[in-house]
Amino acid sequence: MYAQERQQEILRLAREAGRVDVLSLADQFQVTAETVRRDLKALDRSGLVRRVHGGAIPAGRLDFEPDLTERESTAADEKDRIAAAALAELPAGGSVVLDAGSTVARLAAAIPVDSALTVVTHALPVAARLADHTGIDLHLVGGRVRHRTRAAVDAWALRTYAEIRADVLFLATNGFTAEGGLTTPDLAEAAVKRAAMAAARRVVLLADSAKAGQEHFARFGSFTEVDLLITDPGLDPAQKAAIEAAGTEVVLV
Repeated sequence: MYAQERQQEILRLAREAGRVDVLSLADQFQVTAETVRRDLKALDRSGLVRRVHGGAIPAGRLDFEPDLTERESTAADEKDRIAAAALAELPAGGSVVLDAGSTVARLAAAIPVDSALTVVTHALPVAARLADHTGIDLHLVGGRVRHRTRAAVDAWALRTYAEIRADVLFLATNGFTAEGGLTTPDLAEAAVKRAAMAAARRVVLLADSAKAGQEHFARFGSFTEVDLLITDPGLDPAQKAAIEAAGTEVVLV
């Protein structure tokens, strides 16, 4: 079977089942797991599927939201580089908001223990990473905790963000496009992200390139509201140019 034929069959299976996994496909087609990963990468680049941990889902499932463990293990190398680059954006002795997201959580883990910062977050994993940093004045935003993301949402969180003005927000997103802006599957999560954007003087988006071209149900912002996007070199040059045209600086790491 030629690669193109195999990819067409993989696409059919993904659309029928809602998801395919690498190991099952390798067994079914009697090829290596690496061959399947290349097939999924080709389909992802064509916009036909979206790669997720261990496999792929068909494109267009706007309600799909991977759980925290799956997000943390996806594009790990890219996220580590993005988090490392984001350290340079921390305001010395200033205040930051850390959004709920796996790349932002990596940034939190990379912040030096002796840092002097005021940090506000509604993300439990982020707060846990910073709880032993004695130089950090840590504020945990309350609210209903979404089990899928371990993030606080709803009225309590929205009221808290309405009361502050931080130097920098480090923002996460499930998907982004130059035209459609920033999106996430959950309306309550989107509302908190929107409130956090309004609570900061500068917005820094941390997102790996696999999120480019992905659009989800709830929109919470546009690139006219984002000062800096830190992503990886996999970002399509046309998307990069369009994002920069909106006024956002783009850094590839």
